[in-house]
Amino acid sequence: MTNNEITLDSSRLDFAKAAPKAFKALISFDAAAREGLDPALIELVQIRSSHLNGCAYCLHMHTSDARKAGESEARLHMVSMWREARNFFTEQEQAALELTDAVTLVSERGVPDAVHRRAAAHFAEEELARLLALIFTINTWNRIALSTAKVPGTDRRGARR
Repeated sequence: MTNNEITLDSSRLDFAKAAPKAFKALISFDAAAREGLDPALIELVQIRSSHLNGCAYCLHMHTSDARKAGESEARLHMVSMWREARNFFTEQEQAALELTDAVTLVSERGVPDAVHRRAAAHFAEEELARLLALIFTINTWNRIALSTAKVPGTDRRGARR
């Protein structure tokens, strides 16, 4: 095995079962974040963050959910390259994706004022706050899935979907 190979221990804990209050609190926070945001935008943000974090479990879940909601294959394929494929996304979606990049990769350069201003130009203050909360929650879900070795295409108990 090389240093780049990762083995997953199937005996890792079930976070929802082991920390039910924390899990329920995160579900409530996630639901509050989504209120009033466009469902397509929600999925784009969750897909982008999951891609940046390398979370296959969440990426599989949110691309599947986006397809079920009618999202086009072309847009789903372009999320990872949204800067080069701007014509696939509205200006508001681009601002949200740029903010998602900055918040998800916050340790690299923070959230630049220009990124915040661009997002603020496309979202009312309350919407922007909920968008930020959505980005916070997907980053948390990504970390839970990665830390507990969630397998794409399974539910939280490990059963195939």
